[in-house]
Amino acid sequence: MDALVLLGSFFVLMIIGVPVAYAMGAAALVGAWWIDIPLDALMIQIAAGVNKFSLLAIPFFVLAGAIMAEGGMSRRLVAFAGVLVGFIRGGLSLVNILASTFFGAISGSSMADTASIGSVLIPEMEKKGYPRDFATAVTVSGSVQAILIPPSHNAVIYSLAAGGSVSIAALFLAGVLPGLLLGLTLAILCLVIARKRNFPAGRRIPLGEAVKISIDALWGLMTMVIILGGILTGVFTATESASIAVIWAFFVTMFIYRDYRWRDLPKLVHRTVKTLTIVMILIGFAAAFGYVMTLMMIPQKITAAITQLSSNPIMVLLLINVLLLALGTLMDMAPLILIMTPILMPVVKSIGVDPVHFGMIMMVNLGMGLITPPVGGVLFVGSAVAKLPIERVVKALYPFFGALLIVLAMVTYLPWLSLWLPNLLLK
Repeated sequence: MDALVLLGSFFVLMIIGVPVAYAMGAAALVGAWWIDIPLDALMIQIAAGVNKFSLLAIPFFVLAGAIMAEGGMSRRLVAFAGVLVGFIRGGLSLVNILASTFFGAISGSSMADTASIGSVLIPEMEKKGYPRDFATAVTVSGSVQAILIPPSHNAVIYSLAAGGSVSIAALFLAGVLPGLLLGLTLAILCLVIARKRNFPAGRRIPLGEAVKISIDALWGLMTMVIILGGILTGVFTATESASIAVIWAFFVTMFIYRDYRWRDLPKLVHRTVKTLTIVMILIGFAAAFGYVMTLMMIPQKITAAITQLSSNPIMVLLLINVLLLALGTLMDMAPLILIMTPILMPVVKSIGVDPVHFGMIMMVNLGMGLITPPVGGVLFVGSAVAKLPIERVVKALYPFFGALLIVLAMVTYLPWLSLWLPNLLLK
């Protein structure tokens, strides 16, 4: 009955249109009233939820990504990717995926990736003879890499939702191979489609021009080296690397590229603060919601229910994947991470799944939710950038969903993909 009161009130509030963050906070109040907890205890949990040093990584990474996105980085990354793979048949689709790999490693945001890369490449791909819906499908599916490749904001949120017991640095490293695997799988699919539909090959860029483009893009690509290099060498922590990334992004954008106007900086910071306000409210209310869930022993009850269905790790992970895929179509990624991590963590620990590995399983699952109707935020951004109806984009995405499911299966059942780098470099 406790679970029905808490979760039922949460879903009822969402169904009637209450924003997710406020629905979570109100449901926590209802749950606290039901089991007779003093409301002061909830206020303490909300304050404690946002009073964590590791959370500083989120605003700094978001700001660094915004500066680089609006400062001309996406255009330079597209040009650099064109040097590497643009001459192949269907090369512009590969350029799109590779540019998303680079930009995801700078912004950590799928939405920023889709908006920046899509605004440059979707019109260019259409001009070169690619269907507009195919170009959009490549863009939105390729942007899922940003969920996995460091510095992923959602990895920070997962670490928080896991009670801080999972290292952010380990999660960053764990996302490298799955992220590259995702990009490679999408690239192979694009090559097959390009041959089947006879898409054009691009021109080979002369050596002198290629060197100039590469040097121009190198300044932005150094952001990846600074973030991961600093963490691995122990010069700074994962959280501190975010502030270093902001300083570097600001320096490159304002003094090297000089495509961004100084008078526009306050507006950019204002937009970043508005985005972060929503995230921090969500995190605070999620802390209270999780506190009430713990007192009601909901995670333990769900663990018992799932393990009664099957104690086979393969079947349990399959059930979890189906559950997360279904929920990902109905809710945004951040609230799902905050709600489902405390619920499912005891389940996966009971079958011997490493929490870092489970983090990658969750990222791929919920990343797919970002490009799946009816609530896929990245899908809507891609549709808006391309000026196409959602239905056309979803239809073009069908083969890409298949590729993503293959990656999900590999990440789920091949734990070394997620754990090899953290075990090699952090132990």
